[in-house]
Amino acid sequence: MIFHLVVLHRDMRRIHFIAAVFFLRLFSLYGREVVIRVEDGELGLPLEGAIVHSWDGGVFECDEEGVSRIEVPDTGRVVVRVSYPGYETGRLVIGALSGDEMRVLLRLGGVLESRELVVEAAAPEGGEARPGRSVGVSGESLERTARVGIVEDVMSSVKLLPGVGYGSSFDAMPSIRGGAPRDIMAVLDGFYIEYPPYHWMGAVSIFDPNMVSAVRLSHGVFSARYGHTISGLLEVSSKQPPPGETAVDVGVSTSAATLNIEAPLGKSGGLLLMGKVTYWDPVIWAAKQVSEDVRMVTRAPYIRSGAVSANYRFTRDLKWSLNGFFGTDGVGAKITEDYAEGAAVNSMDISLDYTNYIGFLSMGLVWNPASGTVVKTVGGVGFADEGAEFSQSDTGSVRYSQDFLNTWGSRLAGATSYEIRQDESMSERISLLNYQGRVDLDRELGGGFLAAVGSQVLYTVFGAKEILHMLGEDEAPSQLLGDDGLWHDYYMGYPFDYTLDVRNRSLRSSGYGLLEYAQEGGGFGAELGLRVDHLRLSGRDYTLSSRPTLSPRLNLDFELVRNAGALDSLGLTAGTGLFSSMDDNVVFIPDRGGIEDGEFRLNRSWTSLAGTKAEFLGAFSLSFEAYYKYIFDRAYQNIITGPGTPEEIDFRFNGEGRVWGFDVMLQKLSSRYWDGWLSYSFTHARYRDPQGIARDFAISDNAAVGGGWYYPAFHRFHNLNLVVNIKPVSSFTITTRVGFASGVPRKEVGAISSRLVELADGSLIEKYKRREVYSDTARGGFSLPLDLKFSFFSYDPKSKVKLEVYFAVENLLSLVYTPKGDRDFNEYSGKEEPDSENAYEIPFPLPSFGFKWSY
Repeated sequence: MIFHLVVLHRDMRRIHFIAAVFFLRLFSLYGREVVIRVEDGELGLPLEGAIVHSWDGGVFECDEEGVSRIEVPDTGRVVVRVSYPGYETGRLVIGALSGDEMRVLLRLGGVLESRELVVEAAAPEGGEARPGRSVGVSGESLERTARVGIVEDVMSSVKLLPGVGYGSSFDAMPSIRGGAPRDIMAVLDGFYIEYPPYHWMGAVSIFDPNMVSAVRLSHGVFSARYGHTISGLLEVSSKQPPPGETAVDVGVSTSAATLNIEAPLGKSGGLLLMGKVTYWDPVIWAAKQVSEDVRMVTRAPYIRSGAVSANYRFTRDLKWSLNGFFGTDGVGAKITEDYAEGAAVNSMDISLDYTNYIGFLSMGLVWNPASGTVVKTVGGVGFADEGAEFSQSDTGSVRYSQDFLNTWGSRLAGATSYEIRQDESMSERISLLNYQGRVDLDRELGGGFLAAVGSQVLYTVFGAKEILHMLGEDEAPSQLLGDDGLWHDYYMGYPFDYTLDVRNRSLRSSGYGLLEYAQEGGGFGAELGLRVDHLRLSGRDYTLSSRPTLSPRLNLDFELVRNAGALDSLGLTAGTGLFSSMDDNVVFIPDRGGIEDGEFRLNRSWTSLAGTKAEFLGAFSLSFEAYYKYIFDRAYQNIITGPGTPEEIDFRFNGEGRVWGFDVMLQKLSSRYWDGWLSYSFTHARYRDPQGIARDFAISDNAAVGGGWYYPAFHRFHNLNLVVNIKPVSSFTITTRVGFASGVPRKEVGAISSRLVELADGSLIEKYKRREVYSDTARGGFSLPLDLKFSFFSYDPKSKVKLEVYFAVENLLSLVYTPKGDRDFNEYSGKEEPDSENAYEIPFPLPSFGFKWSY
């Protein structure tokens, strides 16, 4: 009996051994071990303690070498996510053909670039787009869409994202989800760029693709960490030079030459220097030799800019960074034109001189004092100085029309003509000096919870001097009996002189606290935050202070499906929150005026949204978001003048807005042969200025509405973009962009008619006027842009030389179609100008080219 038990025991052990070998063999057929190595993307240092979230819900911690091991099936594809405090989350797609060791490079306190992941892993979405919060673009997508046009500009990429209103080729200030274009706030690596970051009065931005690695547009319910906008936050990440490497990039494009130099700062840091110079001067000189029209340019349009970016890691837990920029741009023109048109013989002289300077310098520290704790500080100074001089002089002789003589002949003392003597001028100088600093603290609490607090201060000294002289006319005509026995409109003309001289100071202080939760293995996430903002504005003899503005924000994220066949994930997001910003116009307040205590407020908005996003293992994603935004406490101003009365500036803080819409985006992520996206946005935006005045000199879009609801001038119902990159071979890419945008609002216009105007000196003149009435239904023509770009690439691994060449043509369809607006007309002759119908676009294709050499 005992013998049989011993034999049975021995046989059972043998059976267990055979079974173990069998199952191990079976597992080797259906699964394998993959080593994941997690490193700092800039320094290459291993990240001990990084968390790997496995495809099956398992959670693994990296050792001191930054290494973790997980089991994955041999068939199919699985998704692995990697996180580390203070770093952006990485994402890997591991397929059957992937290697047994993979590397993830995480970037500290920035935006993860697609090219930072190894080739075996599918790239995450550019600019770390987050459903319900932001959309973004980086890496190759940024390079392909920004490096095009007369001036290469990152905003060329941003304007293609869902939720962004269409703007022409020379308009870098789009409307974001129905918000005013001026309400966009730009942030570079945590530093707010206080003055609008544009060249040529908003035609292009200062963000050259040579200085930017990624950009994220936050237009949903984004984190309480950021504020100072009620429409959109443009988060720009500068290029960070890797330590220990030297590189040189030389670029030549249609109108500019650029130079980038990367150099090491010891073994733990890097330095990047960038310079840009336009060279339109010889082009303009050559064009002047063959074209009379170009001779009006007295100073060719120019941009001169330079940027610096540096970083240094003192220890594993302490990193320093620096960003700097200085740029200047301008243009000059003088037009002298003599012409005869019907009854009018005119001589017109126009001169324009514009100059702009903008710059900033910021420094930051990222410190990990303990495991799971990150402290970030950013501080710096920025400035801007913009000046413009404009003058126009009209002289000549105009014959009265026969109809005019029949109506007013008895009042003209036998005169049959009158002399034109009209001079208008504008001189403006705006300056700004900004100091700011912020401190942010993130702390992991365990169990998937993270808490964060922070404080920010922005102090700005603003100066503006403006002198405006022009000829105005009383908007409300009187009635006068004509020679024909009928009553006719009679207008008073008067010189309009406006002078502004302000030197104001604003202090904006903010604080926030938030709590984030992320369920291990995914499934559910939430963020609850509260932000407090306060504004204090001081002038020469007044001080205005807003009440503390509370902005709670809540986001909920649900992962409904994960790894279900071809469906990688299906998520649902919902959020609601309040936002605030300082309206740009309040810095022009010259005195307290009629502003009562408690009336001075920040612009406010309440945004709510819901959306869903599906990701497919074939590198496709489909997203949908619907939103509603209520705007309140919005500042607006009226400048009113009249015959014999000084100008009056009236500031109000009770403007409203109601905006709703939705965005849909189908995206094919980067792949070998093609990628791109199709996006469509519908926007319905109505504004109201309750105390607005329907006058020509009411500075508001409601000039024809008064206190009623209206569509703002930048509104478009429909915006569609299709971007496709075709890569038949690895060294050649064809990029095509097709867009559609419905027209902007326009006024209904009547017939051009003659009218009697009495000038301040008592003389009577005949001028023509066209009645314009605000309309909810009248719209300009739709826009249909078509751009085409051919890019060639080559790389020599021995010499490490990379060459990129592109040729592009924008606005190709302008050969057959351009959007139409209302024709201009000569106010002295009443004749329409047939070539003035084009409303938004340059009416011809714009070719461009670029060459980039890298070592």
